[in-house]
Amino acid sequence: MEILPLYLIVGAFAGVIAGLLGVGGGLIIVPVLALLFQQRGFADTVLMHLAIGTSLGIIVVTALSSMHAHHRYGAVDWTTFRRLTPWIVVGALIGAVIADLMPTRALRLFFGFFEMTVAIQIGFQLMASPQRTLPGTVGMSVAGTAIGALSAVVGIGGGTLTVPFLVWCNTALRKAVATSSAVGLPIAVAGAVGFAVTGWDEPQLPESSSGYIYWPALAGIAAASVIFAPLGARLAHTLPVHVLRKFFAIFLAVLGIRMLLG
Repeated sequence: MEILPLYLIVGAFAGVIAGLLGVGGGLIIVPVLALLFQQRGFADTVLMHLAIGTSLGIIVVTALSSMHAHHRYGAVDWTTFRRLTPWIVVGALIGAVIADLMPTRALRLFFGFFEMTVAIQIGFQLMASPQRTLPGTVGMSVAGTAIGALSAVVGIGGGTLTVPFLVWCNTALRKAVATSSAVGLPIAVAGAVGFAVTGWDEPQLPESSSGYIYWPALAGIAAASVIFAPLGARLAHTLPVHVLRKFFAIFLAVLGIRMLLG
C-alpha cells in the first residue's frame, strides 16, 4: 500500500526548513526516504540509491522555485552560474556513476559522515571567510566538478558546498546563496538523469521507478515542499532563527548517526 500522506508530511517539513534556514532538503529527504523505503520492503541493495536519486529528482522542482524567487530580487550572479554550470553537470554525472558503483552500506556510511559534517558546520556556524577572487577556467572547472560530484553522491542541491566556495572567493553572502540556489538546478537535473540511467537495468527496483528514481515519493514530496517553502520564509522573519539552527543541527546529527548505525 502506498504511503503518500507520509511523503506529503516529509515534503512539508523539508519545504518549511528550506524556506526558514535557506538550506536544501536533501539532507532530510535522503535518510527519511531510506527509512520509508526500508519499511516498504524495498531491496536493501537499492535503498540508498533510490533515496538519493529520488532526492535529486525532487530538488529539480524545488530548485526551479527557489531560483525564480532569487532571480526576481536580482540576486543571482548569472556570470558565475554560467562559468560553473558546465563543470557542475560533468561532476554530477560522474557522481551518479560513482554512486552506482558503491554498495549500499558504503553509500550509507558516506552520507552519514557528510551529514554529521554539515551538522557541525551549521551548529557552530562555521563560515568561510573571503580569501581571494573567483579563479580562472581551470580553478572553476575543478571546483564545479567537485561540487557536482559530491552533491550527486549524497543527493543534495549543493548549497552546503557552493555557498562556502563563493564566499571564500569574495562573493557577498546574499549573492552566494542566491547563485547557489540557481546552481542547484543543473546539479539536480544532471544527477537525476545520471541516477535514472545508471539504475535503468537494476532488476530489484520497485514498480513506478525509472532507474533509481521512485516517482510516487518524488511527486508527493516535491509538491508539498514547494507549497510549504514560502511559509518557512515568512517564519524566518518572526522566529529566532539562530536558535532554530541549533535544533536543526542536532536533528541532522541524529539523522547522521542513524545512517552511520544503519
